[in-house]
Amino acid sequence: MDPDQKRRVVEGVILASPDPISPARIAELIPRCNPTQVRAFVKELNEEYVEQRRAFEIWEVAGGYQLRTLPEFSPYLRQIQKTRPLRLSPAALETLSVIAYRQPVTRAEVEHVRGVDAGPVVRSLLERGLIRIAGHREVPGRPMVYATTRRFLEVFGLGKLGDLPALRDLAELDFDEESGSVVTLSPEEIAAAAEAGEAEAADAAAEEGAEAETAEATAEGAEAAAEDGAEESEGATPPTPSA
Repeated sequence: MDPDQKRRVVEGVILASPDPISPARIAELIPRCNPTQVRAFVKELNEEYVEQRRAFEIWEVAGGYQLRTLPEFSPYLRQIQKTRPLRLSPAALETLSVIAYRQPVTRAEVEHVRGVDAGPVVRSLLERGLIRIAGHREVPGRPMVYATTRRFLEVFGLGKLGDLPALRDLAELDFDEESGSVVTLSPEEIAAAAEAGEAEAADAAAEEGAEAETAEATAEGAEAAAEDGAEESEGATPPTPSA
């Protein structure tokens, strides 16, 4: 089989596969082919798609290859889709982010980070197949630990967990609750948000300090009142016993 025919087979296999298919699996289907050659064929195919201005390209997601339409055509494709696109609330995205970056992680650890009950959101993510139960933590009570799934990688277009953006890169992202999408902030907006955060933290610290001073003054007043009461008791004339 010549290289051109092998490349066509690679394209056909990726097109027909309902799920992302790995280079190793594709290589098994083609005589005298290996995963490295498969990756080279995929690169050539994507270059051809760009030159020909095709509406699709081959993505590497969840450890395999999948043919996907370009994002610019999503408004048209939504009109013919029978299933609703996956939408996640800000709470679900926050919980999923904690699990993705700290996995395997317990529900208590997620709640410690978010500061709220995560039970309903965790159950929803399990039902959607974005996370899975990855075992138990070997501590008293043996709580369940959660991790992301291959579907998580597929939905977010990631080849592997190592492709997750670094946390420092996420500092430039914000979530738009109205559109349900992530938007990029400009450097000026980031600086303004940082100043607002510092001001809010300063106000909170000042308020906390005022509360502490009030509590201390109250305690000192109570202590002084107790001492005065004790002195009055010592200086008072004892009652005369009746005959």
